[in-house]
Amino acid sequence: MTIHAEPSHDTLQPLAFCPLARAGNRRSFLLLIPSRRLDPPVDETRDHILGASDAPITLVEYGSYACPHCRAASETIASLRDRLGDRMRYVFRHRPLANNDLARRAAEMAECATREQFWKVHVELMARSPTLTEDDLAAVKAELYLDAPEVSERARARVDEDERTARANGVTLTPTFFINGRRYDGPWDEATLSDAMLGTLGHRVRATALDFASWGPSAGVLLLVATVLALVLSNSPVGDAFAEFWHRELGFVVDAWHFGMSLRHWVNDGLLTIFFLVVGLEIKREFTVGHLANSRSAALPIAAAVGGMIVPALMYLLLSPAGPLARGWGVPMATDTAFAVALIVMMGRRVPLELRVFLTAAAIVDDIGAILVVAVFYAADLHIGYLAAAAGTLVVLAFLNRSHVYLVLPYILIGVVLWACIHAGGLHATLAGVLLALFIPTRPPPNLHTLMMQADAILLEEAKHGGEVLRHGPSLPALNALDFIHDRLESPADRLLRRAGARSSYFVLPIFALANAGVVLSGDVLAGRGPLVLAIMAGLVLGKPLGLIVASMVAVRTGIADKPEAYSWRQLAGAGALAGIGFTMSLFIAGQAFPSAGDFAVAKIAILAASLCAGTIGTIILWNAKSPTDA
Repeated sequence: MTIHAEPSHDTLQPLAFCPLARAGNRRSFLLLIPSRRLDPPVDETRDHILGASDAPITLVEYGSYACPHCRAASETIASLRDRLGDRMRYVFRHRPLANNDLARRAAEMAECATREQFWKVHVELMARSPTLTEDDLAAVKAELYLDAPEVSERARARVDEDERTARANGVTLTPTFFINGRRYDGPWDEATLSDAMLGTLGHRVRATALDFASWGPSAGVLLLVATVLALVLSNSPVGDAFAEFWHRELGFVVDAWHFGMSLRHWVNDGLLTIFFLVVGLEIKREFTVGHLANSRSAALPIAAAVGGMIVPALMYLLLSPAGPLARGWGVPMATDTAFAVALIVMMGRRVPLELRVFLTAAAIVDDIGAILVVAVFYAADLHIGYLAAAAGTLVVLAFLNRSHVYLVLPYILIGVVLWACIHAGGLHATLAGVLLALFIPTRPPPNLHTLMMQADAILLEEAKHGGEVLRHGPSLPALNALDFIHDRLESPADRLLRRAGARSSYFVLPIFALANAGVVLSGDVLAGRGPLVLAIMAGLVLGKPLGLIVASMVAVRTGIADKPEAYSWRQLAGAGALAGIGFTMSLFIAGQAFPSAGDFAVAKIAILAASLCAGTIGTIILWNAKSPTDA
């Protein structure tokens, strides 16, 4: 999620070129992202509008008369209206600068005007002087409101309403624009804003992608689509070709040395390392500044996660047949957060935010358990020499971290070497992603005021040369300096989590689902393997919520943890049921536990069926459960 700070507009102007500080944990903070759609939509009877009602382009601005950026943007808007003519409709809504009495009084003054006078007042307040002053308010009032009464309650109420809708739309700085009802977060220069308004192909693709990513269930929906596609293709006339595709070998040869793996192994051992890198970064974040940093707040989700791992594993061992199939006890231990979060977001206000946080934190602990299970219990034959080399790369990573090397590239390059050593050493190569995440450095928060002043000085100096002959833009030293300022806004760990997190959710996991979720659905596949299906389904559908709820109750009754009052035990039971959606990690562990293709196919069917049942049960419970505050 993007975290916007309330800016001081007399110093923040240069930071329009860069994003503000961000928090990287997509799985928990994405739930808090406001919609990118304008709410309420433009109302002809209420809003201040310039242009025809049937204009194909509507630009809505939340602005302030005391904001220097809004005053500068007004010139851009005037140029756009000249250029687009009747194709453009412009709407202005008030969002006075916080803690600025002059900005508030200017907005109320504009609202005291009649609808016919408003735009004249608006232009005067925006353009009368470079910076809004008390003299401007007095002069405008004297020229246009000689007989006007004091500010009316209607004017105050109108500004209050605009401020309320600004908060509801996630507006935290001015100006903020909406184009045809969709929030625009790009640069405010005329060329870029014009591209967005005219809907060029590049902007449409980017805007659609951002809209999809900001929709809470998006990652789960994409994962579901990939899963359904894999199942459809596997059970279609091209099923054999689809299966054969994932078994094709891909590798490289250097002289007499050859290395290659099937495409499925490249996905499971290589591409999935990005997913585990993101998991590792999320774990690191949660235990340093997140919900698991405080022992008291972390106690309940940790206890719940431990119970939610132990009970399903024991239930599997009780129900599974003896022999090689008993190795699958790790399959029902995991929770697939993407699907669980998607269902929670779709239920909206029926699920308290505190319960979402609880489930996400428990899933983080779940991930730790799954990683340990894979590393300890599903390793192949170990080769000490390669593992020693892996330990050596960890020493190098630790040295870089302790030396305050904040460039990400050296860590990634050494991480590739670590991956190769772990793969050759017999451990699952994806473990490299988690280990690498532990050494990606964090940094103390930057002094934003100092950075803003520095950027301001750079841009103001560059602006002096804007009209020089044979000079078309900022100088290279200035661009480099601005890059350094931009890099300082985030720690390397946060930046990598923000960038890799999206790739993990929208590329890695769907590809993993395509490569692993495909299975031929027929009665012959299940023949003789009923106990395996029963063990996996019972572990996920029954064992997971049972272990989570019992462990939570024990932790609360013994005083180890406190349950927030915001959600009831019934709602916690619904979250426990959703935790039975195993999918990604369950499929991954099943691939390690069952070398037999037949056993793996049956495990996939059981995981898919159990995840469907768990999701349905959890949704029904949460949909009908009431929060204590609603009782």
